[in-house]
Amino acid sequence: MNEVLSLQMGWPQWLQLFLHFLVLSLLSVGGAISTAPDMHRYLVDQQNWLTDSQFNTAIAIAQASPGPNVLFVALMGWQIGLNNGGLLTGLLGTFITMLGILLPSTTLTYSAARWSHDNRDKRAVRAFKLGMAILVPALLISTAWLLVSAYANPSTDWPLWLTALVATLIVWKTRTHILGLLGMGALLGALGIL
Repeated sequence: MNEVLSLQMGWPQWLQLFLHFLVLSLLSVGGAISTAPDMHRYLVDQQNWLTDSQFNTAIAIAQASPGPNVLFVALMGWQIGLNNGGLLTGLLGTFITMLGILLPSTTLTYSAARWSHDNRDKRAVRAFKLGMAILVPALLISTAWLLVSAYANPSTDWPLWLTALVATLIVWKTRTHILGLLGMGALLGALGIL
């Protein structure tokens, strides 16, 4: 994340960023990573607050680091802040994005968990849980598509696409830890296979 854009965001833009992450928080059924395609659309394509490289680097660093996956949101906020001037705006960006992504989902999750536990035997609760089970993998697949398509052409980079497909299936069908797959990907890249 060494490239820096020169941005001049005022309070209305910071508020826009906060409100966008508030909404994304309520859509992040599979975790914050499931909303990465919309984050990319908004932060990179629409607002130009991040570059493709900064966006993808934030996700890669957070996924490789121990701790919660939501750390990529903090890294994006940090980079947006750095693109706006420096350390203090970096901290402001981190605070705004993390508060936006965590506040609604945390409140809603706590309330919904209590309610669904109290009503776990109702038919509607069981039906909702079955319906959500198919949505989460679909959101994760769209995230993988976005990350691979930013760097790979399907006709020339088919090994990368194949690796992404295999990794997606392994994560979906087994309990293999994501860090093991990231390590295997790094090894394949270091060996020049990908």
